[in-house]
Amino acid sequence: MQNRLKELRAVNGWSQAHLADLLGVSRQTVNALEKGRYDPSLPLAFRLSRVFDTPIEALFTPDDDDLGAAASAST
Repeated sequence: MQNRLKELRAVNGWSQAHLADLLGVSRQTVNALEKGRYDPSLPLAFRLSRVFDTPIEALFTPDDDDLGAAASAST
C-alpha cells in the first residue's frame, strides 16, 4: 500500500519522532509506515487521519496486488 505520510509530515514540518509522539507509537513505526514496510492497523489509520485532518482514503492508496486480493476474496 502506498501512502503520503512522509509528504504530509514534511508539509507540517514534523520529525518522525514528533509524529510518533502525536500518534502514540515509536519513531521506528513511523519510519516503517513511510517506507511501506508496515500497513497500519485500522485504529492507527484513523489516528493518522485525525492528526493530518485528511480522510484515510487520501492518505493511503492500495497497490494493484491489494486490489486483486480483495476482488478475488469477494468472489
